[in-house]
Amino acid sequence: MTQKKYKKWMVAVPVVASVMIFSGCQEKPAVEQKAAVEATGVPLIQSKIIPVKLAKSEICDNQGCTRYDLQTVETNVSWINDYFMDRLKKADPVVFNQDAAVQNPAEEKDKTDEQGLSSSSADIRYIGQHYNIATFALSTYNYSAGAAHGMYHVEYVNFDLISQQRLALQDILVKGAEQKIRDAIYESNTMWLSEHNIEKSKLQLSDNYYYGVNGLVFVYPLYELASYAEGMSELTLPYHMVKKLIKPEYLPELPQYAAS
Repeated sequence: MTQKKYKKWMVAVPVVASVMIFSGCQEKPAVEQKAAVEATGVPLIQSKIIPVKLAKSEICDNQGCTRYDLQTVETNVSWINDYFMDRLKKADPVVFNQDAAVQNPAEEKDKTDEQGLSSSSADIRYIGQHYNIATFALSTYNYSAGAAHGMYHVEYVNFDLISQQRLALQDILVKGAEQKIRDAIYESNTMWLSEHNIEKSKLQLSDNYYYGVNGLVFVYPLYELASYAEGMSELTLPYHMVKKLIKPEYLPELPQYAAS
């Protein structure tokens, strides 16, 4: 894929809950944004959250019963819809299996009363779009009956709307940039990492990322860098530090300042 296939990122779409937006771009009225994006052939994402129809929302086995609640996004881009439905089906195939749904209600109630009810949920949200890059968040939560607390995780999924592919971290980095990215993350977050007793040699590069207001944000699972109470950790790498480490077609346009 060459840079010629891409135009400079000049169109921004408002972002839900201030999770992400790229800096350095002048805002345009919504109508102008829509026209500018459509003129390039890149779809302007429209999305809503819908419940997933399950063969059965409560499944029991020898370990007890689990109640499932799954929600996905319905967008105007069919391959994105298919991607997330495939992810949900692979994660919890039992709730889509008609055969597994045919069980004895009395036996299920006995299991629930004896062992308690576990729960598993997943939802997908549209976060935002910047020209050919669209970002979604896949959130999951699992609670085992009797546990002190549940476990949650948020995975950010970035799509290239031109190539119609998910963008893994390795797809946006220039070749051989991983170590430099990791060093730069540590340098820009040294104080927080030191407070949590994380040495530079121990810091791993997360492949869970999204484009934040001020830089690329790397997201770490519960317990990896901090306690459960602190939640999932996020380390921001300012855009000016990655200008030569990210492929130009995936780097937001940064503001230019005249030399003083």
